[in-house]
Amino acid sequence: MPQELVGDTSDKCYDVVGVGFGPANLALAIAIAEHNAQPDATPVRGLFLERQRRFGWHRGMLIDDATMQVSFLKDLVTLRNPTSDFSFLAYLHSSDRLIDFINQKSLFPLRVEFHDYLEWAAARFTDEVRYGHEVTTVEPVRTGGTMEYFDVTTRGSDGSTTTVRTRNVVFGMGLTPYLPQGAALSERVWHNRDLLGRVEQVRRNASYPPPVRFAVVGAGQSAAEVTKYLHDTFPHAEVCGVFSRYGYSPSDDSPFANRVFDPAAVDQFYVAPPEVKQLIMDYHANTNYSVVDTDLIEELYRRVYQEKVVGTRRLRLFNVSRVVETVETAEGVRATVESLTTREKTVLDCDVLVYATGYRPADPLALLGDLAAQCERDEAGRPAVERDYRIRTEPELVGGLFLQGNTEHSHGISSSLLSTTAVRAGQILDSIVAEVPAQLAVSAR
Repeated sequence: MPQELVGDTSDKCYDVVGVGFGPANLALAIAIAEHNAQPDATPVRGLFLERQRRFGWHRGMLIDDATMQVSFLKDLVTLRNPTSDFSFLAYLHSSDRLIDFINQKSLFPLRVEFHDYLEWAAARFTDEVRYGHEVTTVEPVRTGGTMEYFDVTTRGSDGSTTTVRTRNVVFGMGLTPYLPQGAALSERVWHNRDLLGRVEQVRRNASYPPPVRFAVVGAGQSAAEVTKYLHDTFPHAEVCGVFSRYGYSPSDDSPFANRVFDPAAVDQFYVAPPEVKQLIMDYHANTNYSVVDTDLIEELYRRVYQEKVVGTRRLRLFNVSRVVETVETAEGVRATVESLTTREKTVLDCDVLVYATGYRPADPLALLGDLAAQCERDEAGRPAVERDYRIRTEPELVGGLFLQGNTEHSHGISSSLLSTTAVRAGQILDSIVAEVPAQLAVSAR
């Protein structure tokens, strides 16, 4: 239920509280810092709450030789402010690697390097971020006949609870791993999100014999990377890829197709009628979903053919197939793979089964409790979102609720990707700045 506001809260209230501190809200923190550094700018007070104990972005997939699938120019800031000292180029310069990076003639850095860039940027916001704080509730605060503020409550890693007040909440909660119906994670059944940590546990566990067979379920970039990584890391183990497609499909990263990730494409998508939105998603799904870099496809094919020539088959691909049953045993996981065409079944006794089956957006409205009823939804039950990423709400709810992610239905295919992160952060900040009360600007100076 809404809390009633007691007394003046202007000097105790944040302008924005970010739920989560991944790349999306990190880009917003940078935008706020750069805004506040401008002469005569109306100051914006921001705080970010992150359940992890330190910054991290897909740590489980930081495979040494994996590269980004997006240009380094689509970093946290460049498309919004090319002169920013938070850019990837500024990071390279500070690391004394700018010339070396240029010499390799690539737009796509190693994933471990880009993660290091994100950590480098995040380290500059120690005063604005509370790590180890998981947001549990977001409750409105009533001021007369309206709800202008929110109380955001967190549970700390030590079990303590803390509540902060804000005028706006920006949800940057990222993605949650997706598993097929009936699948459950365990010591022997993994999601690729946890790959590197799980592999390290296997290496350290002397009570288990060395793995002799892995199964990897999925047809996208992550599945192909996991398959290659396990094939490299365990040279005596068999690696079985299982996917419903005939083969790994190449991603369309051609110049014209890449325009679907442009900031201008968001404007066009937003105003398009529903049937056109669906056409765009269908036409360009192969830029992002269940697709693999061509170089990686060719490398895996080369390995399959080479092993066929020499007679040692360690990499087996079960195409046009699916896992129909898994049973955990004392030794591992027994997976039954069925061909979609012939219905023939193959039983694989695996040490480990890895689901590389993608992610789904986290549902921010789950944190809102009764407040969720104040948020409008579309005919499919998804949040109705304004162009500035603000959730459309009932008139009495005047405080702002913004989404970073979970807006693919309204803003297009780039919603969960890095491509428009910098621009989106600026647009959300512009909306917040436009409503910062004048009295707050006086008290904050």
